[in-house]
Amino acid sequence: MPKYQLTYKPYGERAILIEWPSRISEAILYDILAFKKAILKEKKQEGIDLNSAYCSLIVLFKNDIIDFKTQVSTLKNIYTSVNKEHSQNYKLWKIPVCYHPDFGLDLEFLAQEKKISVDSIIEAHTKALYTVYFIGFLPGFLYLGGLDELLWMPRKGTPRLTIEKGSVGIGGNQTGVYPNESPGGWNIIGNTAIDFFNIKNDIPCFANPGDKIKCIPISKKEHQDIKILVEAGVYQIESEVIHD
Repeated sequence: MPKYQLTYKPYGERAILIEWPSRISEAILYDILAFKKAILKEKKQEGIDLNSAYCSLIVLFKNDIIDFKTQVSTLKNIYTSVNKEHSQNYKLWKIPVCYHPDFGLDLEFLAQEKKISVDSIIEAHTKALYTVYFIGFLPGFLYLGGLDELLWMPRKGTPRLTIEKGSVGIGGNQTGVYPNESPGGWNIIGNTAIDFFNIKNDIPCFANPGDKIKCIPISKKEHQDIKILVEAGVYQIESEVIHD
């Protein structure tokens, strides 16, 4: 039997929106990814695109959908046949982050609000193992789950006009890295010199939904050294293969 009761809705002329129960859950994430993998295998000749989020999946077809009910029936059959005991490889990426005050613009503010030390914030942030749920609102912006409840903090009421590339922030119950300079309202606690999105690379964004992220604390000098290597195109992010 299917693990979840899904809903299927038209999403424009060429797409179908599939929805899971509305909550952030690793079990739901991996169910979505298993279904996504099965759809790609079944329909690889049809030139479809798939976009997933916390609890939804959009199936975008190359041409207009002529018979919505037939397409939904096909998708339901694929979902029913998905092997829930599937094994799929993901990666754990170790991201060096500098929490120096020059980068951690909101560290002192968070420490005051939480009534804990800056060191406690850094310890909690680096202790957690984060899960990549999906990628957006900017190319390469990873929505990461798994933030310690101690660090949950609402977004700023007035966003900054400019957030430095590589800034590591906290927004609500999530953490993430700004892949490029942009406006933003998250609370900034550090910076990484890693490129999270580089159009010059064969794979512009190295991470995928289902992957894990671990933040490794480094000094400002180490951050500068890594930045030089990244700009030279020779830095390799430390990673290891994991199974869901």
